[in-house]
Amino acid sequence: MKQNVYTVAQINSYIKNMFTQDYMLRFVLVKGEISNCKYHSSGHIYFTLKDEKGVIACVMFAGNRTGLSFRLEEGQMVVVGGTIDVYERDGKYQLYAKQITLDGAGVLYEKFDRMKRRLEEMGMFAPEYKQPIPRYIRTLGVVTAPTGAAVRDIINIATRRNPYIQIILYPAIVQGDQAVASIVNGIRALEQLGVDVMIVGRGGGSIEDLWAFNEEEVAQAVFDCQVPVISAVGHETDTTITDFVADLRAPTPSAAAELAVYDFAQLMDRFAAYSNALNHAMQVQLHRQQNRLENQKVRLKYLSPMNQIQQKRTYCMDLEGRMVGLMNSVLTQQRHRMALYAEKLKGLSPLEKLSQGYAYVEDANHRVINDVHKVKPEDLLQIYVKNGTIQAEVKEINKGKYGEGTDA
Repeated sequence: MKQNVYTVAQINSYIKNMFTQDYMLRFVLVKGEISNCKYHSSGHIYFTLKDEKGVIACVMFAGNRTGLSFRLEEGQMVVVGGTIDVYERDGKYQLYAKQITLDGAGVLYEKFDRMKRRLEEMGMFAPEYKQPIPRYIRTLGVVTAPTGAAVRDIINIATRRNPYIQIILYPAIVQGDQAVASIVNGIRALEQLGVDVMIVGRGGGSIEDLWAFNEEEVAQAVFDCQVPVISAVGHETDTTITDFVADLRAPTPSAAAELAVYDFAQLMDRFAAYSNALNHAMQVQLHRQQNRLENQKVRLKYLSPMNQIQQKRTYCMDLEGRMVGLMNSVLTQQRHRMALYAEKLKGLSPLEKLSQGYAYVEDANHRVINDVHKVKPEDLLQIYVKNGTIQAEVKEINKGKYGEGTDA
């Protein structure tokens, strides 16, 4: 008997027809964990769905992604709805996903996203409603569990940074059915006490453990609080609705204490630096004013009446000295001139002539007799010689040149 031989393509096509004719496989819901997730540039998503006993390849085409409200990530527990079909070329079957929803905790993530979008639309996350955190505070309010690492970290860090800080703890229930009411009461109680800053939070945990801080009542209480609120819920990677509503979000309770309480030692260092800078500036100003005062003193001394009198006196003495010098110079010059005139006059002096043997003759009327015609016999004459005078009477007169005697 001859057996039929089929091609690979025929077998794959036959199996595909079997899958297509199976009504149950046209739409199934499969629960599992996301693995090997890849977002293709075309917009398609390829991933594997697995549980403890098996795996199945999955693909979600770009056209079906409109109903996907979150991004697929490794390890997520999801419920995938779609069609089981065969890819003829490879002879492999896979789940063609039409819808994907988070399972268990994933439901809470979806609820978180819806709450976040709604409160954001209400404006509760708007930055204009955020209150500034005071730089220096005296009282710190804390709404958290009375036991655990969170409250210990807050107290230790706050008191280490400022040993004078007053911490008021409201021992709240932070997990379970009573957590929401307890947290809201704690916020309102500390607000009435008038603390400077409030820390609201708890230590880390799962999304279920932290869910009280995602409730609208807690978010509304934080938003309405007149005291600045720092949210410190879980670890750095944990994010809650309270983080978005609070005036400031801290990654951890320890970080919240550091943000709320200023380091007292650092403040003292700043004061010391300011003091040094102020002292230096004062010293500079004092030195500058001292120099200015010394200059004013010198100027005042110069402009003082006593100094002016002294200067004028010195000036007068200088003028007197110059005048005496000029007078002496003039006197010296005049003495030289007088000496010259004296010598010249000496040469013209009758006395000098007399000392040389000449005589000076006057008549009785003191007229100079230098001509024989000015006298007549018996006139009295006064003859001056070098050592006296001689009285003489004219006896005769001889006319003519010297050496030529002629009788009158």
